[in-house]
Amino acid sequence: MISDARVLQPEFVPGEVQHRDAEVNHLSAALRPLIDGDPTDPVLIDGPPGVGKTCIARFTVERLREASVELNHQYVNCWEEYSRFKTLYQILDGVASTIDIHRQSTPTDVLLDRLRDYDGPPYIVILDEVDQLEDKSLLYDLYRIPELTMVLIANDEAQLFAGLDDRLNSRLNACTRVHFDTYPKEELTGILHDRVCWGLNADYLQDGVLATIAELAAGDARTAIGILRQAAHTVHTNAYDTLTDNIAEEVAPEARTEIRRNAVERLTHHQEVIFTIIDEAGEITPGDLYEAYRDHVEDPKTKRTVRNYLAKLEQYNLIVADGQTKGRRYRALTDATPA
Repeated sequence: MISDARVLQPEFVPGEVQHRDAEVNHLSAALRPLIDGDPTDPVLIDGPPGVGKTCIARFTVERLREASVELNHQYVNCWEEYSRFKTLYQILDGVASTIDIHRQSTPTDVLLDRLRDYDGPPYIVILDEVDQLEDKSLLYDLYRIPELTMVLIANDEAQLFAGLDDRLNSRLNACTRVHFDTYPKEELTGILHDRVCWGLNADYLQDGVLATIAELAAGDARTAIGILRQAAHTVHTNAYDTLTDNIAEEVAPEARTEIRRNAVERLTHHQEVIFTIIDEAGEITPGDLYEAYRDHVEDPKTKRTVRNYLAKLEQYNLIVADGQTKGRRYRALTDATPA
């Protein structure tokens, strides 16, 4: 049934995209001056998980690169490369040799100085999950590099800007904003249809099963593709004749669990400690959570930072907050049901 498993992987960037023409055009227009050698403001892409932000950013930048040989680009996942050094190393690696950079001994300022000395074609840097940066002052340093243009990707604009100082806020306030909403069922069905055309044998699909998967995913493309991947694997492994609605419904919880497990594996140390405390407690108040967190780490973050961590965990359906301010309690979503 599966002819090309790559199209069902989260990091796959298609050669064509559906239902995001407005967002692609908006982002392209914001970055197009670079092709003519003119500077442009940073771009902020925001929206909930699973709405195509990363895919569209990478797709659009790749299209621009094809239109101009004089354009460099680099993608950085700030959830994985969250320290100042790691982020700078990844950015520098896109335009210069890093063979002499040693993670244990090279000062971070050396990497930043090399970027400042960069004198090549315009350089677009996609900073995905940018709110995960430990030191957001790095954005100010990158903003001041003339040849470098940032495309920032975050789940929530307000949350991102709340964590920035006034100096950086004023600089980024003028950035171009591209907002993504969740996919309607019909659009999500179309996206799944494309993935089938590129990597699956459609003869194995029951009529209407893609619409069923889209409905199960509730507007989240990452979840929809995960369910399709799990269902296709089940059909292939068991040599079934057809991928049916029943199979999709049966594997949906496992697909959601896999997505959550992958999200947990990507957490920073402090976020992982917080999630583990909530998971083991079953239910916990913000005050008790913060006290337990402080007991578990040597260098606890502020309450404000912890609140941002909690918001991130909620966005990725790892935890849920019940109740309002004083009566609020957090619990982990470790079951296989959607949030």
